[in-house]
Amino acid sequence: MSKLGSIGARLYRGEVGYDFIGKRKIWYGISILITITALVGLAVRGLNFGIEFSGGAVFSTPATSVSSAQAQHTADSAAPGHQAMVQKLGNGTLRIQISGLDTKQSLPVQEEVAKDLKVPVKDVNTQLVGPSWGEQIADKAWLGLGIFMVLVVLYLAVAFEWRMALAALIALIHDLTITVGVYALVGFEVTPGTVIGLLTILGYSLYDTVVVFDSLKEASKDITKQTRFTYSEIANRSINGTLVRSINTTVVALLPVAGLLFVGGGVLGAGMLNDISLALFVGLAAGAYSSIFIATPLVADLKEREPQMKALAKRVKAKRASAEAKEASRAEPSGAPQDDDPEDGASVVGPRHQPAARNRGRGRPSGKRR
Repeated sequence: MSKLGSIGARLYRGEVGYDFIGKRKIWYGISILITITALVGLAVRGLNFGIEFSGGAVFSTPATSVSSAQAQHTADSAAPGHQAMVQKLGNGTLRIQISGLDTKQSLPVQEEVAKDLKVPVKDVNTQLVGPSWGEQIADKAWLGLGIFMVLVVLYLAVAFEWRMALAALIALIHDLTITVGVYALVGFEVTPGTVIGLLTILGYSLYDTVVVFDSLKEASKDITKQTRFTYSEIANRSINGTLVRSINTTVVALLPVAGLLFVGGGVLGAGMLNDISLALFVGLAAGAYSSIFIATPLVADLKEREPQMKALAKRVKAKRASAEAKEASRAEPSGAPQDDDPEDGASVVGPRHQPAARNRGRGRPSGKRR
């Protein structure tokens, strides 16, 4: 068995473990700090919506030796006052998108781009996108997100309980907020690919959470009939028992996504790959974090407020205090110093000296007198 497998088996059996639940205030603080940073970035910088949402024109050029910086200068000069974005694709072609352009404005921009890049005008392909199409996509995305959230809450409430459903919902909102905040801070363009990525990470995040919840449900069955563990301790054992599985699942999922993000998007210059892969990369990492450090500790907090769980915690504490007292009483006689020397002026009383007294009485002759 590999070293990681051995550690996973020991974690599952409870032989080793880390106190995730006991340090939950630290994780809450880290999540609040990250969420605040994401919200500040979202409020200050905002999202860079692509032309699919804002409307505009996309100009595709044939293969050229012109650099992206030169093409960016050309686009800014051809359409002043409009936001332009230039991407050089792997085959040497350029993709220039300028937001806010209509049909009349796009023709002179096309001619100027072709002139500066020294290519025929007919070879510059122009595609116009209206803002109404982007609004329809956004509306459908919000509708799909809302339906997904409702179905998730209903499923978890039926399969597990409402506390787990609430914790999972908070974890999902946590993951979405962080992912959107990273988009705002990095400045990546929000496209339909971004929406697809955001909806995809919800499934991954929910998968890790359900795995931990299922283990917790099995471990906490008939929990009030025992006095060995509190609910928080059983929840902590459930996290440790599924920790290696969650790490393996996340790493295996992140590796191909990292390839898309850093190799496909960074090296090859594939535009939409950046949008999808960034959302997946950040969302998968945030989902693995939230399922371990947010969702399960929240369930433990909510459950510990129940009267039954409070009574169980008192019984467990009382039993442990009684066991400690018994251990202390057993260790005290063997560890306490004993004084066997009667010459120090203290009276020595004990069964070990009584036979000597009886022997002294028996030493007198009983039948003779002096």
